[in-house]
Amino acid sequence: MPQQLSFELPAKTALGRDDFFVSPSNASAVAMIDNWQSWPSRKLILIGPTGAGKTHLAHVWAALSGATIVEAKDLSQADIPALAKGHVAVENVTQAAGKAAAEQALFHLHNLTLAEGNSLLLSASQEAHLWGLTLPDLASRMQGTAAIALKEPDDQLLSVVLMKLFSDRQLNPTPDVLPYLTRHMDRSFEAARQTVQALDAAALAQGREINRKLARDILAQLSNPGLI
Repeated sequence: MPQQLSFELPAKTALGRDDFFVSPSNASAVAMIDNWQSWPSRKLILIGPTGAGKTHLAHVWAALSGATIVEAKDLSQADIPALAKGHVAVENVTQAAGKAAAEQALFHLHNLTLAEGNSLLLSASQEAHLWGLTLPDLASRMQGTAAIALKEPDDQLLSVVLMKLFSDRQLNPTPDVLPYLTRHMDRSFEAARQTVQALDAAALAQGREINRKLARDILAQLSNPGLI
């Protein structure tokens, strides 16, 4: 079958509280976000793999608290005193590691935000002692911050994550696709993202519906990149 011209359109991700599915693998983290006013020392680190929902929960918390969300890589250019006037969520903190200006900015943001009586949420894929921070005072403050982990998905959550990824891309797989993927794909959020992206691209390029046969073909290609 000839390949059709296709375009990679951005998926619109739903980031509301009602769009976040709670399961045993993330229930503790969700409870900490919901009860954010009780965080020890008014700060918390969200830890989890790519796709686990850290950004989603940061947006949920921002909606609850009125917080500003900023990427760690942008801190060196940010107005730190202005940010510290309200609650702040800093995403992907490891992006600041080893960069003197970004680390200094995060250090001052941490201190000023708490001094103003506001709360600070940070997200990363690893525990703070693995971030590679070079500023000793910042490293000690991060390692002394309460942390909660988002774990890899259980069966129920993996199915819901797949449904959400399909929905974000406005895709309608046949009913047998989700059970098939849940049983046969690698059990990680990143694998779910890659699988749905590949299914979307293949369906567009080949003019095929997203059914079990296409899902089987895509999983075979992802497990054997030489087939692609």
